[in-house]
Amino acid sequence: MEVFYYLVFGAMAAIVAALELSKTNKDRINTSSSFNSFKNNYLLVFSIMMAGDWLQGPYVYYLYSTYGFGKGDIGQLFIAGFGSSMLFGTIVGSLADKQGRKRACVTYCIVYILSCITKHSPQYRVLMVGRILGGIATSLLFSAFESWLIAEHNKRNFEQQWLSLTFSKAVFLGNGLVAILSGLFGNLLVDTFSFGPVSPFDAAACFLAIGMAIILATWSENFGDPSDSKDLLTQFKVAAIAIASDEKIALLGAIQSLFEASMYTFVFLWTPALSPNDEEIPHGFVFATFMLASMLGSSLAARFMSRSSLRVENYMQVVFLVSAASLLLPITTSVLVTPSKVKEEGLSLTSSIQLLGFCVFEACVGIFWPSIMKMRSQYIPEEARSTIMNFFRVPLNIFVCIVLYNVDAFPITIMFGMCSIFLFVASILQRRLMVISEKPKAEEWSPMKERNSEVDPLNL
Repeated sequence: MEVFYYLVFGAMAAIVAALELSKTNKDRINTSSSFNSFKNNYLLVFSIMMAGDWLQGPYVYYLYSTYGFGKGDIGQLFIAGFGSSMLFGTIVGSLADKQGRKRACVTYCIVYILSCITKHSPQYRVLMVGRILGGIATSLLFSAFESWLIAEHNKRNFEQQWLSLTFSKAVFLGNGLVAILSGLFGNLLVDTFSFGPVSPFDAAACFLAIGMAIILATWSENFGDPSDSKDLLTQFKVAAIAIASDEKIALLGAIQSLFEASMYTFVFLWTPALSPNDEEIPHGFVFATFMLASMLGSSLAARFMSRSSLRVENYMQVVFLVSAASLLLPITTSVLVTPSKVKEEGLSLTSSIQLLGFCVFEACVGIFWPSIMKMRSQYIPEEARSTIMNFFRVPLNIFVCIVLYNVDAFPITIMFGMCSIFLFVASILQRRLMVISEKPKAEEWSPMKERNSEVDPLNL
């Protein structure tokens, strides 16, 4: 393996370790023992849930290919997953607010386990059902758990600043350490033990079952708006009016969609960017390096959010600009260095530069997740939190489906340029969000309950 890969991986690991070990009292938040117990319980559950998700990711495409399906059929399966998340996401989000977030988290486990079971069948229709179930599960993963956490945190009257600590730790563990360990464990099952490409999905189902048992045993239920007068359609109207009438919520949704659209597009593009002539690259090792960079970002976010003088709205402008610049590197290097059309033995200079830029982008991703969670906890009303969060994912899923359908239609530099523009626009919107969030309370929009009364005449 290229020495350069080891150097980058070692540098990322050293920086993360240094950041964690060098924390001072200014970087730490003093909390109570009851909060620590609550936080640790949530982090355990969330890490197990993310393990169930990360175990599957690297082997979905590979499994489908071993069943004999071509690129076109596999692309349709992936589109079905994102389309399912788009179509059913708002519905399951509303049900989570109405029927209970704990119940929604348990539903996530059941639905995802069923999705894992379908991977044993080589039948296209069965696999399609599995992708649809996976899309529904993804919507629940990225809305129900966070909604439960925020509601439970507030119900127990914990300090608001402590919430940022849980967010940063969840990203550090769930999107960093657990992702790396899951990748290594999946590789152990498939390559070392030769259990086959379906074995990571069986392991994921086991993890999900364990997590579900912990939820059932230790979590209490909480709701958004449990009133009987609110049917599903009314929940949609409440969420839509909240987004339309509060500029902060609308801006937050646009920012999230733009960043995540760029992030998911990057997932499809980094492999051909680093191996333009189908060079052999250690995908698992590069993925682990990216996850280390994400851990670095979440560690930085924890430091940022521990300082009351530094607002999330302020530093995220810089984060979006840096991420936009990092995804411009493939375009810059293609202009400054003549692309080679010959398959090279080692890592080219262009690919080396791009790898460093991609690590910077992943660090920005690590900062983004806990920071956007913090802003969502501040601006999204509790009554329809899961519904609104899934509304945010609709444009994201539409965009990803379009990209998947046209992935071969545009040069890779055009795709990266589009992502960079998205991120630059996100920084502009973030600037606007910062400005209006600093307005006095009297200038803000009417409370959520007043908006509810406009939707439901029974509340008048």
